[in-house]
Amino acid sequence: MMGQGAHAALALVLLLLLLWRQAAPIEVPQDLKQPPTIVKQSVKDYIVDPRDNIIIECEAKGNPVPTFSWRRNGKFFNIGKDPRVTMRKRSGTLEIGFRSGGRPEDYEGEYQCFASNEFGVALSNKILLRVSKAPLWPKEVLEPVVVTEGSPLVLLCNPPPGLPPPFTFWMNNAMTPIPQDKRVSMGLNGDLYFSNVLAKDAHTDYSCNARFLFTHTIQQKNPFTLKVQPSRRVAESTPTFLSPSGSESSKMVLRDEQLLLECIAAGLPTPTIKWFKKGGDLPGRKVKFENFNKTLKIVNVSEEDAGEYVCMANNQLGSIRHSIFVQVKAAPYWLDKPTNLVLAPDENGRLVCRANGNPKPNIQWLINGQPVDSSPPNLSRQVLGDTIIFRSVQMGSSAVYQCNASNQHGYLLANAFVSVLDMPPRMLGPKNQLIKVIENNRTFLDCPFFGSPLPELRWFKNGQGSGLDGGQYRVYINGTLEIKRARSEDEGTYTCVANSILGTAENQVRLEVKEQTRIVRAPERQSAIRGSTAHFDCKVKSDPSLSVTVTWTKDDKPLQLGWRLRKDDESLTIPNVNEGDEGMYTCTVKSDIDQDMASARLTVLDRPEPPMDLDLSDPAARSVRLTWIPGNDNRSPITQFLVQFEEDHWEPGRWQNLSTYPGDLNSVILQLAPFVNYQFRVIAINSVGQSQPSRPSPRYKTSGAAPDAIPRGLRGWGSKKDNMEITWEPLLDLERNGPNLHYNVWWRLKDSGDEWSNVTTIGSKHVIHNTETYVPYEIKIQARNEFGAGPESNVVIGYSGEDKPTDAPTALRVSKVESTTANIHWKPVALNSVQGEFKEYRLYYWRESSLVAGLVVSKEKKTKGFFSTVAEPSGILSDLVPYSKYKMFMVVANSRFESPLSNTVEFTTKEGVPDAPKFFRINRRGFDTLQLEWGKPLEPNGILVGYLLKYQTVNGTRLGHPQFKNLLPNETEFTLRLPDRSVRYKFFLSARTQEGAGEVFADESPHFANEAYIDQVDIATQGWFIGLMCAIALIILILLIVCFIKRSRGGKYPVRDKKDLPLDPVDQKDQDGSFDYHSDEDNKPLQGSQTSLDGNVKESDDSLVDYGEGGDGQFNEDGSFIGQYTVKKDKDETEGNESSEATSPVNAIYSLA
Repeated sequence: MMGQGAHAALALVLLLLLLWRQAAPIEVPQDLKQPPTIVKQSVKDYIVDPRDNIIIECEAKGNPVPTFSWRRNGKFFNIGKDPRVTMRKRSGTLEIGFRSGGRPEDYEGEYQCFASNEFGVALSNKILLRVSKAPLWPKEVLEPVVVTEGSPLVLLCNPPPGLPPPFTFWMNNAMTPIPQDKRVSMGLNGDLYFSNVLAKDAHTDYSCNARFLFTHTIQQKNPFTLKVQPSRRVAESTPTFLSPSGSESSKMVLRDEQLLLECIAAGLPTPTIKWFKKGGDLPGRKVKFENFNKTLKIVNVSEEDAGEYVCMANNQLGSIRHSIFVQVKAAPYWLDKPTNLVLAPDENGRLVCRANGNPKPNIQWLINGQPVDSSPPNLSRQVLGDTIIFRSVQMGSSAVYQCNASNQHGYLLANAFVSVLDMPPRMLGPKNQLIKVIENNRTFLDCPFFGSPLPELRWFKNGQGSGLDGGQYRVYINGTLEIKRARSEDEGTYTCVANSILGTAENQVRLEVKEQTRIVRAPERQSAIRGSTAHFDCKVKSDPSLSVTVTWTKDDKPLQLGWRLRKDDESLTIPNVNEGDEGMYTCTVKSDIDQDMASARLTVLDRPEPPMDLDLSDPAARSVRLTWIPGNDNRSPITQFLVQFEEDHWEPGRWQNLSTYPGDLNSVILQLAPFVNYQFRVIAINSVGQSQPSRPSPRYKTSGAAPDAIPRGLRGWGSKKDNMEITWEPLLDLERNGPNLHYNVWWRLKDSGDEWSNVTTIGSKHVIHNTETYVPYEIKIQARNEFGAGPESNVVIGYSGEDKPTDAPTALRVSKVESTTANIHWKPVALNSVQGEFKEYRLYYWRESSLVAGLVVSKEKKTKGFFSTVAEPSGILSDLVPYSKYKMFMVVANSRFESPLSNTVEFTTKEGVPDAPKFFRINRRGFDTLQLEWGKPLEPNGILVGYLLKYQTVNGTRLGHPQFKNLLPNETEFTLRLPDRSVRYKFFLSARTQEGAGEVFADESPHFANEAYIDQVDIATQGWFIGLMCAIALIILILLIVCFIKRSRGGKYPVRDKKDLPLDPVDQKDQDGSFDYHSDEDNKPLQGSQTSLDGNVKESDDSLVDYGEGGDGQFNEDGSFIGQYTVKKDKDETEGNESSEATSPVNAIYSLA
């Protein structure tokens, strides 16, 4: 990523800008008359490439436009007389061309440019022009270097002197660098130093190479041949210095250059180098140790780096020191460089030229290129060493002054003009600028101005207050206002006012402060396999008032977004990447005033290309050298090469793996089998996968030979009781080594001393018949072909066939029967009755039943072997189930057969501890209640006497005090009331028999996040809920009583208003034939009744029947009537009251009343 780098670069630019603003003088406008100023020139020490044209630069400005002339080697250089030399228009730059012939060397020398107009002459530096040289290495015949093992050695390089000097390095004929380490390294002069020579250093191709930078050529010295004479006993030696020689030396270095000190020592063991500085410490920030601590480098040397430096070489036999006295000299450097001076008539001024160096430089003043001493006298000018003082200057006295500071190590030349002008203040910049800056940044508001005499400049904000200077403001001499850290409150209009005795000028700048534009999530470097998708992030944060554009570039070129590449506001996606997508992707975010960028590299990985140009060389009987050219690794380094072969006899067309080799090899010797017609191919392997195979090599056939391999897997065994089969694994095809392969097999009775019997066969088995039962034989084998016999195998012992054992074990019994183990005893059989290889006494046992009533068990037979040849064998039978009845019998076994059965024994195991409960569940029935449930153990291993429940609180990793609960054997659940519903518990449950508690089932009470649900489930048990229900019931009871009383008074209501009226359709007869009359009182609304939703007053009868109409008359959850005041009278008149009375529980209550 480059986001941070971009910010660092921006900070550096701002720092340089600040230094420029501090040092920048008042610029004279170009439309005013002024002396010339050199603005561009070639470097002092100018080395050119002889293959190119020579360009010597010299550019100057002035008014009138300057004219140019040159001096070469101190004399006027007449350009017009040399057709190869031209001068560019409106410039002093020289171009020297050689198309028409000529040698660049003829133009070497010292050049100086003069720029002139009517107000003065400006000079360039003296430019020393030299042509780059790359001379050939001198022809020489190098005799072999012979050295004794353990001795030191220096191989001299002596490169030809070039301009500039060449870069030297050592390589062998394969163009591989000579490995360097603490023992072997190259010195600063290019020589190759050996602190001590080892036998492995003997080579014929030590070659020193010189690389010339300008011509980009490498020249190679004839190689050294190093012969090392071995020594029986290499003598160890104390350190001695190979470079430098003696006990002390000196070194001179110039200020600001780098100091290189070197100490290379000989000795055995190889010495180590340490550095010290007498009288002080090494300058840690500037010091670097290179070349395995043999070189001390100090960058940017200053005067305090002078002194005595000591290098010490030591090994286990001793040490040696060398002192290097360092002197620091200095070419001239500026302390106070003269600058242009603009004066008004009758003003005073001065030019100052101060420089330092070692030795102290000499200061010389010139005017218009001529020494001041030889110029006409001027009463207004006085030269005082490094200062020229001007008093009461007058118009027409403008000139260019040169200051030359020089010593033996170099010189400095500076031009400074003195211009006499008379001009009122004027503003040079644009009017009423709008400046947008980034918050918290150092900000500069420019106000370029000019006037002579020099005006006084002041800044004001929003046209108010005194001038801005001090605090976070700073005004520079060139008129620039610095705001050290711009904030939102610094926004506004700033006015700069320039004032002199000749007048006033002003300008305005409006400042707006914006939030910084930055990338908050930058792209990251990634590698993508070809065909996959790559994704780069670029998330941006910026000021809302600024328009921001996000652009992507690839390798600094605009990225073409088409149908495949997709870009959105925060990312770039590259699907199906290919080789062309590889590169450096940069996200650039730009606003009107700032930008940020971040970069990341995309590497596209792919399988390597197949190797090419397979070549066979160095043929031998069983080997050949295979060489190939690796294909492109496709950005993922090749880690391995797989060499495969195909032979055309046994499996033609089938490629088989031969060997793998490291990825840095491309020439290997293949080890081959005899009498095979090979061809080879190579596959390259990297992190992505394998390449396609290369094209096959030419075929190569090895010569035949006797077999090398011994047939493997030789054994003798009996398939019947009176035979022995001798078998082996046939040789592999590539082990045959020739045609007509067959096997010689020998056998005889072990320890008989008989002659060997033998047979020759082409198969892989031979059967010997009519043998005795289980008799040992000695066997060996050998492979042969047309070219001879191979090696014989070692003698292997084989046996003839086995028969069924004749005797059975007797007196099988048990002792010390525990809950899970029993001791087994029996009488052994005679080993000769086994009639084969004795394997084991094999015990068959099974669980007949459990002593726990009703428990069904598996009667599967199990076996256990006992290998014993003692007179009274015994063993332990383990992993029995407690409280069970077992049966068992025993046989003796050889490799093929078992004997008859022994007597059958029955025994009973003792009671044990139970298994864990079958299951254990924890259910939460309420917020303060836990319900525990479990199942009985699958194997009680005895009579259950109960359960033991242990529980304790859990707080993180801490457990509370344990509590215990004994439960009856028939209990399978337990309810635990929790004192605090937020507390968790850990439970341990185990079943118990008389032998104790069994395996524990442990679990923790679960988290119950939805406590509100638990509260809802158990709300009926809450005190507040019970109280609320009681209050609602009491209110209902009071209402019923009031209604009952009013009902009881209904007989006294007047009915005269209705007695003469016809019966309403809703009037119904009672069962006794009487009618139920409604009084007017009944039709009046209750006192305090409310209006209905449609605005009409609801008329209500005294009867609560209207309130209980169908479902509308039911109670709400808070005990109120849902249908209160909402039953329409029309409905009463059409449906009557019978249905209401039949469905209303309230009417049922009144009927009882």
